[in-house]
Amino acid sequence: MTAHEIDYEIIGEEMQYVEIELDPQEGVIAEAGSFMMMEDGIKMDTIFGDGSNKDKGVMGKIFGAGKRLLTGESLFMTAFYNEVVGKKKVSFASPYPGKIIPIDLTNYGGKFICQKDAFLCAAKGVSVGIEFSRKLGRGLFGGEGFIMQKLEGDGMAFVHAGGTTARKELQAGERLKIDTGCIIGFSKGVNYDIEFVGGIKNTIFGGEGLFFATLTGPGVVYIQSLPFSRLANRVLALAPRGGGKSKGEGSILGGLGDLLDGDNSF
Repeated sequence: MTAHEIDYEIIGEEMQYVEIELDPQEGVIAEAGSFMMMEDGIKMDTIFGDGSNKDKGVMGKIFGAGKRLLTGESLFMTAFYNEVVGKKKVSFASPYPGKIIPIDLTNYGGKFICQKDAFLCAAKGVSVGIEFSRKLGRGLFGGEGFIMQKLEGDGMAFVHAGGTTARKELQAGERLKIDTGCIIGFSKGVNYDIEFVGGIKNTIFGGEGLFFATLTGPGVVYIQSLPFSRLANRVLALAPRGGGKSKGEGSILGGLGDLLDGDNSF
């Protein structure tokens, strides 16, 4: 086994965090900004790329880190190592309400593909790369573009999702149609493509976008009920504009009602 063998516990219901227990000399890598807390004795280090040693040499490391820029992530990741005798714990939190999903890469043939902002943390030795689409239609209309994240190795990885999650096991040739933003990730045997919704009424008035994501088995698919982009769009639509009241506010007391509610902005 090349990746470090870590123990973990996922804590919470809707605002979860994962607590990882590290034996001496074990380590874990994480996206910048996901750190929550750690016990004394753990060393934090900023690394170039993912630290998996998959891309060796100076140019290999630069290329590996540059690939992360294409997924919208930082050139750097953070590594946490237990440098003392005895077990120590470090915790990482999901950035928005939802679920944290543990992915044992040995159960998925050493490879799992996920949305480019889904990765939270992983055992040291897991490679975090990119997965390019070879199909023009998926790249132009798939919602996630040409690029998704690719987790490779034989260790544990953790991804986060919005709302409630569903796990579907697809048989060979079985197809599932999903909103493009609702995909969390899927195993390497699943074929990912997009499909036009069809119909003039659906196209103009449907409000669900012009395309479905179609996933064809065999393999495992993870789905989220509330993509963060959907939540953000709804919040933005209800936000006040130009100093006016936010959409949906209908207090019969007007400004006095805002004062009673604790909203003293003018």
